[in-house]
Amino acid sequence: MIASRRTHHNFALQHAVDRARSLGKPLVIFEPLRVRYRWASDRIHRFIIEGMRDNRAALLETPVTYYPYVEPEPGHGTPLLAELSQRACTVVTDEYPCFFLPRMIAAVKDKLPSSLELVDSNGIIPLRLPEKTFTVAHSFRRWIQKNVLDCLLDQPVPNPLAGIDVPELKRLPSEITKRWQPADLESLLAPDGLADLAIDHSVPPSPVVTGGSVAAGKRLADFLSNGLARYGTDRNHPDEHATTGLSPHLHFGHIAAHEIVQRILDQEQWTPDQIGPPAGKNNGFWNTSEAAEGFLDQIITWRELGFNLAFRQPDDYDKFDSLPQWARKSMEETRDDPRPVVYTLEQFERAETHDPLWNAAQRELVRHGVMHNYLRMLWGKKILQWTETPRQALQVMIHLNNKYGLDGRDPNSYSGIFWVLGRYDRAWGPKRPIFGKLRYMTSDSARKKLRLKRYLARFGA
Repeated sequence: MIASRRTHHNFALQHAVDRARSLGKPLVIFEPLRVRYRWASDRIHRFIIEGMRDNRAALLETPVTYYPYVEPEPGHGTPLLAELSQRACTVVTDEYPCFFLPRMIAAVKDKLPSSLELVDSNGIIPLRLPEKTFTVAHSFRRWIQKNVLDCLLDQPVPNPLAGIDVPELKRLPSEITKRWQPADLESLLAPDGLADLAIDHSVPPSPVVTGGSVAAGKRLADFLSNGLARYGTDRNHPDEHATTGLSPHLHFGHIAAHEIVQRILDQEQWTPDQIGPPAGKNNGFWNTSEAAEGFLDQIITWRELGFNLAFRQPDDYDKFDSLPQWARKSMEETRDDPRPVVYTLEQFERAETHDPLWNAAQRELVRHGVMHNYLRMLWGKKILQWTETPRQALQVMIHLNNKYGLDGRDPNSYSGIFWVLGRYDRAWGPKRPIFGKLRYMTSDSARKKLRLKRYLARFGA
């Protein structure tokens, strides 16, 4: 369990249960957390361990053996999967097309004595279903509208462990558990419980976002009750809190996109005969409320557009040269344009710019591990304007987002960062200094359009 870290709406777990049943063998769920990954911190570690706590509770009354493991020092857990697989008929794991996980799978796949089966639980559209990389949302949306109904008819079961009847493993081999002790989750979640781990302790846990499926379920329920009706009109206004806040939980697999979409459709009393023509428009296809239509476009079209690119271009989805040719040409033409001001990475990180709104957005990211979606676009555009080159701007955005954001290191967050530099966008006019033909955004315009009073009072100092 390395990406879809949940016990419900999970194709990988469902497949593992089916394997255990057909083979008549016990099922072991091994959920590891290593320390040797870039940007490892108290924030990220605690969020994942809070999810482990929920998984342990959900599996307590089942015949499944749950084995959470938190690596105490770099490299200590490296041989563990191979040791476990010595005794396994098969190993089932998550297929996730981003960050270090594909490299990790590639490194272990030939070293395991048993078969390794990867299962895709990332989104509504299976990663392998589209036969090309989509470069704009309109064409991807149109393709989705032609194919999504079949995908909706093949959903993961809500609870793959319901009524599970497999042999129960009395205990894991002592030679394994003595060398690689199961994680003491209570101790790790205590104050200073992560202090001995070789991770970044300067990035503390988020004071407002709790990890795990339980917290994710509460957030979804609150959104359905209080946020969805306002989503269409208020989601861009930071003062209104009309978004789900579920991007961290989606990133760490604590909730499934399938469950979110199904709950939205159920609340809208939607039926398949409501589907409209596949015109590629972001409204009028689902024939639900305007708010639900807008949200479905975000979680299916825009979220999965990033997964499409990361899966099909694993070597360069996070590289500058993957940007559209028109955007790279435009930025090259304005590369030497004088900047109004240039800030260092440290100044960006400490929110020490001249712009109070940008500083507030950066403080939200540093303090809470999240950033309002509209402000993230403005945040990126200003970094482009205040760095010496577009390549440097990209590195600043990636570093700050991945270090502090609980939803960083994800195909969807890479989409947002690269959108700043032209990915999934088009050329705009008139041509402007620094931006060239890239879409232009300003803090002054945002202040006029957005309700920000409470947001600035909270993060403005």
